[in-house]
Order: sequence, then C-alpha cells, then structure tokens
Amino acid sequence: MRKLSQYAKDHGIVYRTAYNHFKKGLIKGAFQLETGTIVIPDDWSKPSGCEYTITYARVSSSENKDSLERQSKRLADFCIANGWQVNEQIKEIGSGLNDKRPKLLSILEKRKASRLVIEHKDRLARFGVEYIRQCCEAFGCDLIIINTVEEDKDRLIEDFVSIITSFCAKIYGHRRNKRKTEELIRNLSHD
Repeated sequence: MRKLSQYAKDHGIVYRTAYNHFKKGLIKGAFQLETGTIVIPDDWSKPSGCEYTITYARVSSSENKDSLERQSKRLADFCIANGWQVNEQIKEIGSGLNDKRPKLLSILEKRKASRLVIEHKDRLARFGVEYIRQCCEAFGCDLIIINTVEEDKDRLIEDFVSIITSFCAKIYGHRRNKRKTEELIRNLSHD
C-alpha cells in the first residue's frame, strides 16, 4: 500500500490531479482511511483509455505558419520521448493577449485531456497562465510546460508594448463607434 502523495509522485502528476483521479474512480482499489488518508494497493495499474494527451501550439500571425508546424513537431517529439501517446495536436493562430481563441477554449470546455503539453507558457497565454493551470487541474488535466525558463527583460518589454497597443486599439475603436453613432443620430434628427 502507498499513499496518494506517493502515487502522484510516481506518476509525475501533482497531488490535486491524483486526488481528482481518486474522486472520479480512476484509481481502482484506492480507498480512504478513517483518518482521511487515501491509500492505493501496490498492484494498481492505470485503466486503459485514462490518459489523453493533447499538444497545443500557437503563433500570433499567419506569417509564422512554418514556426507553428515546427513547434507542434517539437511537442509531439517531447511526448514520444516521455512515452506518451499524442491523441490530438492542436495548432492555433492568434494573439496570446486574445482570450477568445476557439481551439484553446474547446480544449478547456471538452475536459477530455489528462495531459496538455505546451512549449512555453506564453504559447498558452501572455497573462493568466496560472488560472488556466487551475482550470486544468480541476478536471484532472496536467499542464506540462516544456520550457520553463523565465522571461528576459526584452520579452517583458514586448509584452508591455503589446498590452498598451491592445488597449489603445480598444479605446480608439470605442471613440470611433461613438462618433459614428452621434453622426447617425444627427443625420436622423435632420430628416
């Protein structure tokens, strides 16, 4: 017998994911003691069909399609090297600041992945990656980030400029819409 924490460590997952597997009944023979400790028999093996690995590659513009293909291949190679079968390779073109990327949202909504593999956290989102990680863990999915090197100063400056540009575009878009509405009202009231 071993504790759930040891099971999580042996399988390379966080405790919360292991706990979610226990609650969903994916760990056959596991039970909870009166003390609250969850134990798993030593002869336990993972049920087939339990793992579902999705790789997610993203670039910000269609000019980088070649880069998108190379990124997706690196993700698949990483999974194969770790002995994981790749069930889906998702490729998306869109800004990391855009929170309405249909393919990423589909992964989170369908909740069938037990493992989501990305190359770098900014491929998933420029900001709020921890929220996405928590969302994944809530449905038993491990978020695997291959390159965990922290961002350098130049990268942070690029992010800052992107945010300012995005907000400026929104502000000017609202002003333009307001002017068009006011002009339409003036034209209608003169008729």
